Amino acid sequence: MKVLLVNGSPNPQGCTYTALHEVETTLQRHGIGTELLYLGKQPVAGCIACMKCFETGHCFRDDAVRDIQNRLAEFDGIVLGSPVYYSGPTGQILSFCQRLFFCKEGELAGKLGASVVSCRRGGASATFEQLNQFFTIANMPVVSSQYWNSVHGFTPDDVRRDREGLQTMRTLGENMAWLLKCIEVARANGVEQPVYEPRMRTHFIQPK
Repeated sequence: MKVLLVNGSPNPQGCTYTALHEVETTLQRHGIGTELLYLGKQPVAGCIACMKCFETGHCFRDDAVRDIQNRLAEFDGIVLGSPVYYSGPTGQILSFCQRLFFCKEGELAGKLGASVVSCRRGGASATFEQLNQFFTIANMPVVSSQYWNSVHGFTPDDVRRDREGLQTMRTLGENMAWLLKCIEVARANGVEQPVYEPRMRTHFIQPK
């Protein structure tokens, strides 16, 4: 079992990393493999709706998005982490997720999802909700914690003093580890994954 943790902050070891690391440490204590992906300081290109990924199975851009698209089978869960930028996630992680999910919804189905947010003061719940939207459109069970998954502080040292926030991260890790083990036991005992109907896509202007 393995979980991908995505750091959408431009700071490699800032507040978002501090929160993700708390989740990661808890997962590792339960024997769950982890990989921490730092998106970096450079822009992540957004989706241009060229539809090439539907022909090839991956984005035409050769970057971190394509790498993860090609390696999705390795991961049983994904944790998205972002600081709050104007009450929303960073542009890097939004572009990453929009391209990752656009052509890979089928492969993401059944994997566990969770989001983690860091903020100085406000905007955490709006950012948390926006990140969770990616999971709920892709048949991914969302892992919860004892509170909304946010930490508060302006520096990593501030976050390390946010005792409730870090406890929330550890509880998230505990819940994700438990659910991953439950899924593993279910598979070993012949419990099949859901079988979905063919995807129906409609709009609100229907022919007469």
